[in-house]
Amino acid sequence: MNMKWNTNLLKWTREPENYTITENEIEIITQPHTDLWQRTYYHFRNDNAPVLQMESDEKYFSFVVKTEFESKHRYDQCGIVMYLDSENWLKASMEYENEEIQRLGTVVTNNGYSDWSSTDVSASIKSMWFRLSRRENDFCVENSTDGVNYNQMRICHMFNAAETVSFGIYACSAEDSSFKAVFTNMEITECKWLAHVGQAPDKED
Repeated sequence: MNMKWNTNLLKWTREPENYTITENEIEIITQPHTDLWQRTYYHFRNDNAPVLQMESDEKYFSFVVKTEFESKHRYDQCGIVMYLDSENWLKASMEYENEEIQRLGTVVTNNGYSDWSSTDVSASIKSMWFRLSRRENDFCVENSTDGVNYNQMRICHMFNAAETVSFGIYACSAEDSSFKAVFTNMEITECKWLAHVGQAPDKED
């Protein structure tokens, strides 16, 4: 595999008003009332968060990024994203809840319905690494506090992940808020999510 995180190849979906991009760092100042969510539980659809992505048709790879954030208001969030279209995407992020806790979690959206899995962590945490790995149409999302040791957050299947997928970063503030999110150490590598060893796969009908 031969891919590089090339800032010249990045494309915005909903370009924000305030951001800077250099070879080694991307900074986004979020705009109020921006979010990504589809239908489930809340019964609303939010599809206005800015996402910055590149494309690849590689079937096996991992994408890593370090996030640093000055979040301070409920639902302030930033992290890694694979946005295919308005009804098919996944994201992993740190989402501010209150002065005590944040939600470290993932949202997987297939065919217009989102689900959210999360765990509560301290609101004092102001940086987190994320890694997204692809094995064909299956994906694994992990997080790390040091960029070395990763913890599994989610394994999922994306029904509409075609040959080419778009992946990258996002930051948004769902309520009346704004904060600075900084992304560094962006890297694309061979797939770190190793092939399963154990029970043989079932034969497809």
